[in-house]
Amino acid sequence: MNSTKISASILSADFAKLADQITQIEQAGCDWLHIDVMDGLFVPNISMGPFIVQTCRRITSMPLDVHLMICNPENHVQSFMEAGASRLSLHIENNPNLVRTLQVIRDAGVHPGVVLNPSTPASAIESVLPFVDLILIMTVNPGFSGQTFMPEMLSKVKTVRRMIEKFNPAIDLQVDGGINPQTLPEAHLAGANVFVAATAIFGHPKGILTGMQDLRQAISLNKNRDITAAISD
Repeated sequence: MNSTKISASILSADFAKLADQITQIEQAGCDWLHIDVMDGLFVPNISMGPFIVQTCRRITSMPLDVHLMICNPENHVQSFMEAGASRLSLHIENNPNLVRTLQVIRDAGVHPGVVLNPSTPASAIESVLPFVDLILIMTVNPGFSGQTFMPEMLSKVKTVRRMIEKFNPAIDLQVDGGINPQTLPEAHLAGANVFVAATAIFGHPKGILTGMQDLRQAISLNKNRDITAAISD
């Protein structure tokens, strides 16, 4: 399995202090910066566009992990890549020409990813494995920060981890939704290695540094647990 990484979602950041908060998470050892893009159609919320990606690129050198929750994402990938996205993940559910779009992303030197909503089975991504560097499994229904982790998704994480190990172990397996120090160890044991966290970092009562430290400590809890055995269950 690839190394574990934390991708801090700015969906829960204080945008009046965005530059300061991004600097804080970078200094706290965060690996990636997660940017959720929502159009109010594919999901019931509206959030950030390419200008936010461009702004984040000016603030930090961290990889920008951009998740497009929008209709017709193939029409917008170029704008996000030009804005500075390092990784660009698209939903399997809303792009009939997904493979072509993933190829466009890779050809531009950006890491392509594919995303599964909670109701989408793991088998849906089997045909696109050769075209991605990352698979993101939503562990909440997408659209809002602060939702409760869905433990029913752990079996899907295990299934996708087995698919990755069989096809290409270099693919990262990411989870997003309700990730905190209590849920992260179980998602890690199921086979995830990249963890998107929003409220657990930016909403931590003791601040961003403590939020990051708590997540790192949660990862360390699994050092002596047999992840290989867990995903084979």
